[in-house]
Amino acid sequence: MSTHDVESPRPLLYLIVCGTPRTGQTPQLVSLLQAAGWRVAVVATPAGLGFLDVPTVEELTGFPVRSEYKRPGEPDVLPPANAMAVCPATFNTINAWAAGIANTLALGLITEAPGMGVPVVAAPALNQAQESHPAFRRSVDVLRSYGVEVLYGEGIYVPAPPRTGGRPFPLEILVGALAKHLGG
Repeated sequence: MSTHDVESPRPLLYLIVCGTPRTGQTPQLVSLLQAAGWRVAVVATPAGLGFLDVPTVEELTGFPVRSEYKRPGEPDVLPPANAMAVCPATFNTINAWAAGIANTLALGLITEAPGMGVPVVAAPALNQAQESHPAFRRSVDVLRSYGVEVLYGEGIYVPAPPRTGGRPFPLEILVGALAKHLGG
């Protein structure tokens, strides 16, 4: 069964991945999301490509991994998304996104999604030193005010100390947060 069949009744989720070792969990996350009822297409930041097993992800999803804008006049290889998830969402991506910077395909998609009525859920990947920077909390507040569901805070996700390898994000929380958007 092709997972990218345009006629599929299952909604399409764009999974945006950023440049962090946690991007290595993408195949596992794709499988969890598919089991929950999503078709999944992965869009990577340029830095995210270095941590992503592209052939495995493309085989799992049936879609090419995108990381660059298409050229004018080229057909879009991905159907429109019903929802988007940014996981892992790095410190850099969260702050650029909140500032309205769209200098990569990934940022371009997520900066405009809420304005187009496409729900977006973000799962941060950062450490306590980055969390303590005033820009991060301001950015989380800005994104939340724009309608983005940021999965961050006590009982959801709390960053680990620097140089510890980080605290893994509980992927089931992301899958659960996306469940309410499965209706398309």
